[in-house]
Amino acid sequence: MNDNPISQARFQQKGDTRRSARVSAETVSTFAVAILCVVLLLGARFISPSLGSWSQVETVLVLGSFLVVLSFGQGLVILTGGLDLSLPAVATLGGILATNWVGASDPAAWYLLPLVLLACGCVGFLSAAGIVWLKVPPFIMTLAMSIIVSSLLLGYTKGTPRGAAPDIAVALMKGQVLGLPAPVLFLVAFVLLGWLFQSRSIYGRYLYAIGTNVEAARIAGAPVTAMRILPYVVSAVSAGFAGLMLVGYSSGATLRMGDSYLLPSIAAVVIGGSSILGGRGTFLGTVGGAILLTTLGTIISAIGLEFGLRTIIEGAIVLVALLLLREELFQKLGSLWR
Repeated sequence: MNDNPISQARFQQKGDTRRSARVSAETVSTFAVAILCVVLLLGARFISPSLGSWSQVETVLVLGSFLVVLSFGQGLVILTGGLDLSLPAVATLGGILATNWVGASDPAAWYLLPLVLLACGCVGFLSAAGIVWLKVPPFIMTLAMSIIVSSLLLGYTKGTPRGAAPDIAVALMKGQVLGLPAPVLFLVAFVLLGWLFQSRSIYGRYLYAIGTNVEAARIAGAPVTAMRILPYVVSAVSAGFAGLMLVGYSSGATLRMGDSYLLPSIAAVVIGGSSILGGRGTFLGTVGGAILLTTLGTIISAIGLEFGLRTIIEGAIVLVALLLLREELFQKLGSLWR
């Protein structure tokens, strides 16, 4: 890590310039996503009085917490110009290892949970090693790791995962704190920490710089190799933790428990205002995108539409959201305000 105060000051100055340049687009994007969520919830009350209630909001936040955690890691990877397709397999890895290594029979075995996350982090490190040192494209490397991990889990479980959810995971996902669901409070704390890391830390500035121009970041003194590895490790650990949350919520693990979160994790990041090419985006926008997708899925499920029609509607709304939240639109709006 480069501790040169001159280099850090240079990144501080450049980070401030970049933030001031993109603040209008990303602020508008975040507010637009928040408004869409509110409109969906209020509009749902015309369909059914039970929709849009506070209990429905709690349900959306609890279900959205899985996608928020996954999208945090995916967002960091996308910020540097990469893509992580191994998230579903790593989330499944975290859930299966938690139920097998820890389980509910021995409360004192909670200390094994960090080992579960460490195992997931190792998968992320291997992906990053192939991308950074072997020059394998992120799409290919993470997809290969996903296939490898899924195959290993199939052999490890012999097709049938066993074990029970750890008590600490059940308490996290089903407990109550001061009358509020524990996952909602966890979500608030996680969003705060994720925002501080991505938008207010020197590591976040390094990631923005690398996503904008790798060579310029290297010349400016950024630890490029370490900062290109870090997002994949964080993404894998986040996926493993999301797997732990899933087993706490459902009280068990399956071999395909993470499959439905791959495309939403990417869509949440892009809908939140991030560029799929890297260098631009905020975690708060990603959180908004994740909550928007969860709200949409919850409402469609409550209506009782068939799965095929639900998928078409979800895809259409995501496409419309992406078109409305394009950077070019924000630039035109900004020119009108000036």
